[in-house]
Amino acid sequence: MIAVGDLAPDFVLRDQNNEQVQLSSFRGEKAVLIVFYPFAFTNICTGELNRVRDELETFQNDDVQVLTISCDSPYSHKIFSEREGFAFPLLADFWPHGAVAQAYGAFNEKIGVANRGTFLVDRDGVVRFAECNSVGTGRDASVWQAAIKEL
Repeated sequence: MIAVGDLAPDFVLRDQNNEQVQLSSFRGEKAVLIVFYPFAFTNICTGELNRVRDELETFQNDDVQVLTISCDSPYSHKIFSEREGFAFPLLADFWPHGAVAQAYGAFNEKIGVANRGTFLVDRDGVVRFAECNSVGTGRDASVWQAAIKEL
C-alpha cells in the first residue's frame, strides 16, 4: 500500500456520467479524498458513501474533492449514484481491471475487487492520510474528516 509521504499515483478513470476524471487535474487547486470501495449496491459500501453524501460539505468543498473508486462499470455507477443521490464522482476502475486499486495497494487479488482503501492527497499530490481495510470491514469516516481538517 502506498504510504503517507508518497506521491499519489496519477490515474484517469471514467465517472458515472462516462466523463474522464484525472487525479492530477486537481494538483495545485484542491486536495483529493480518494475512497476505494468493493461493490456498488452493497450494505457497507452504500452506508459509507451515504455518510459522505449526508455530510458532503465536510468532505468536499472549495479545498477538497471527493473521488470514489470501485471496479464496477460506469453504467452501474450511474444507476447507483442516481438511486442514492451522490453528488460526487464514482469512478470505474473497470479496465484494465483494478489497475488503479493495484497502484495504490488496495486491490484484493483473491476476489478481484478493491479493498476499503482511503487516501487523502494534498494539493501537491502527496499522500497525507492512508488506510486500508479488508472488504468486510467498514471504515470510520470521522477519521477522514479529521485528516481533512489537518491539511
